[in-house]
Amino acid sequence: MDKWDGVAYYNPTAGGGSMLINAGDGYGEPMNVIISGLSSPAVLTFHGAINFARAIGFSEECFGLHLGGYMPADLGDGNGWVNQTIELRQDYGSAGGGTCFESLVGGNHFRIFVQNGTAADSGALFLAVSREEPVSKHHDIVPDGYNIGRDQLVSAAVGKTRYHGVKYVTTAQNITGLLAAGADSINHGIAQDGIVTLLTVTIV
Repeated sequence: MDKWDGVAYYNPTAGGGSMLINAGDGYGEPMNVIISGLSSPAVLTFHGAINFARAIGFSEECFGLHLGGYMPADLGDGNGWVNQTIELRQDYGSAGGGTCFESLVGGNHFRIFVQNGTAADSGALFLAVSREEPVSKHHDIVPDGYNIGRDQLVSAAVGKTRYHGVKYVTTAQNITGLLAAGADSINHGIAQDGIVTLLTVTIV
């Protein structure tokens, strides 16, 4: 992951992929945030993405245990359907244990997919973001949870943030035309507005 094609992202559908991750039974969840391939290269690495996530209020899952199923995505990069790289949950201000609280009471979370196949090697990170119910409601998505989750993540990311000595400046651009608005084929039948937010994250 040292050198990419110098583009923000490639449209997955152009390469036979989809902007919906596979949630099973013919339904999908939208990848509604993209971290641009033109971001600082360190942000686009596995550990770099986790550090940035912590800077905006997310962390790894409770005790490193994954709750729920793995979902794959096809980013049209020639790699086909690939499971999420990692799932990160809202940490409620505590990178050490806050995600355990999120698992109980619900909150925002996202899955990361990396566009790095030889057919479309942007290095961009595609995020499927949604706000979920507490464990008592089986972590289903809250009403309007795809739009809410995206907007909350973007709000936390834009501007200046920092974590573990790394400082970030993030800008956002809303993109239409990648996702079809509505609830067709969307998991839980929850409509979303079709907006994908492109984040460019620069280490300063």
